[in-house]
Amino acid sequence: MSNVPAVDPHVLEPGHAPTPFTAAEIRAANPVGLTIRLRVEVAGEGAWTRVTRTVEADEDGASRVSQRIEDDGAVSEPQASRATWLELQAHASFPAVDTAIDEVTLDTPMGSLDCLRYTVTDGDAVDTFWFARSIPGMPVRTERAEGGRVVQTVAMLSKAVEAVETG
Repeated sequence: MSNVPAVDPHVLEPGHAPTPFTAAEIRAANPVGLTIRLRVEVAGEGAWTRVTRTVEADEDGASRVSQRIEDDGAVSEPQASRATWLELQAHASFPAVDTAIDEVTLDTPMGSLDCLRYTVTDGDAVDTFWFARSIPGMPVRTERAEGGRVVQTVAMLSKAVEAVETG
C-alpha cells in the first residue's frame, strides 16, 4: 500500500477548487464540427449571438472559429483561436476560498439540466457558472454581477455536431 496521495485530475493547482470536468472529459465531448450557439447580454451594450465551431481537434487541443451575429443579421469576421484541453479545463479553476459549489437544476433553452453551480466572489464582483453534468466543457450559463447588479449573462442556446466545410 502506497503512502503517496492520489492526484485528482480535477484539481489543477494547490488551493483551487476542483474543476467540473477534466481535460480528457472535455476532449471526449468536443469533436470536430461541434457548434455552440450562445446568447450574450451585456448591460449598456445590448445582446447578440456568438457561434463557435470546432474546426480541428487532436490529442492536445482544438482549433475553433467564432463569429458574432447581431440581431439585425450582421455577422462579424470569423475569429480563429486554438487552446489545449488543459487550458480549457483551467478556465474553470478558481481559488477554493472564493468558490462555492452546489448542485442545481437549471432550465435552459436546451431543456432542464442537472448542473454544478460555481459561485466565485472577488470583492463586490460575483461570477456564477452553471456547468451541465451531461455537457462536458464550457458552462451552459454564466452571470457576472458587480455591486449587486448583473452586468453580463451568457446562455448556451444549443450545442450540436454539424458538418465542417473543407476547402
